Amino acid sequence: MELHVPPGLNKLEAVEGEEVVLPAWYTMAREESSSHPREVPILIWFLEQEGKEPNQVLSYINGVMTNKPGTALVHSISSRNVSLHLMALQEGDSGTYRCSVNVQNDEGKSIGHSIKSIELKVLVPPAPPSCSLQGVPYVGTNVTLNCKSPRSKPTAQYQWERLAPSSQVFFGPALDAVRGSLKLTNLSIAMSGVYVCKAQNRVGFAKCNVTLDVMTGSKAAVVAGAVVGTFVGLVLIAGLVLLYQRRSKTLEELANDIKEDAIAPRTLPWTKGSDTISKNGTLSSVTSARALRPNKAAPPRPGTFTPTPSVSSQALSSPRLPRIDEPPPQAVSLTPGGVSSSALSRMGAVPVMVPAQSQAGSLV
Repeated sequence: MELHVPPGLNKLEAVEGEEVVLPAWYTMAREESSSHPREVPILIWFLEQEGKEPNQVLSYINGVMTNKPGTALVHSISSRNVSLHLMALQEGDSGTYRCSVNVQNDEGKSIGHSIKSIELKVLVPPAPPSCSLQGVPYVGTNVTLNCKSPRSKPTAQYQWERLAPSSQVFFGPALDAVRGSLKLTNLSIAMSGVYVCKAQNRVGFAKCNVTLDVMTGSKAAVVAGAVVGTFVGLVLIAGLVLLYQRRSKTLEELANDIKEDAIAPRTLPWTKGSDTISKNGTLSSVTSARALRPNKAAPPRPGTFTPTPSVSSQALSSPRLPRIDEPPPQAVSLTPGGVSSSALSRMGAVPVMVPAQSQAGSLV
């Protein structure tokens, strides 16, 4: 048995997204006699890639076909044509495809075996490139136009041209066809226009463009001023935000410090003016500075008690207030010796309310 691959087709190229056929067939050098007319082929197609283990793509064993998606045999296996059909190619399908055929008779005895290889390279057209302008395009300066395709196999070559009305095709040394850059020096107003970059290889091309607007000195100054002003404005805004945040943090820390340093309020004393209260909580003596004033003594109010200034008074509870429909009660003098109210007034006595004292000894 001999396996065949057409001359010149052991190395193939195909474009990504398309399909390709890897041609192969086998023949028998000596046909079997009529007593053994049947042959049973065993077919395996597998892919070898650098740095990877062989990957089985299609197999036909014991009459059962097994294949990966996007692969199939072009003809029936009985025709001895074992060509492989690959569809919807991807760049990862590149590699060396090996076809192995082993023919057996109906008794399971091998009557022939052969292997052939076909190398496949999947080409990728350039992906749409991106165009950019490097530099500030004003009169008398230099700028660079850049063009780059992110994906291409083989590597793309680049060409720059300017569209009408002032059409122009550029060449080296201003053009770098490998890197895709175009250097324009000593710009003038006449050099303004639309510049188109074309990335191409053997299987396709893609384009992008950039508009060059050459500015005069005054226009360039306005643009530069606007750029600088915008930058300064952003810096000022950032500074104000930081200052506000810092001030808020400082105020918050100060408030926390004040809360930590605060002292609880003290209990107010019972004394007022020159009045004094003894430590045991009882009223020992009451001397008011108002007694020294030569004011005319006011008559005692109903329901009050008038003690003498030199005699210690006992803590008494306040009497009930008189009802409206009853006559006011007479003031009761508790002073010894029956001293009258008028005499007390002449002596400078002032009517006061005596605080009551609880059984525990504290003032109420």
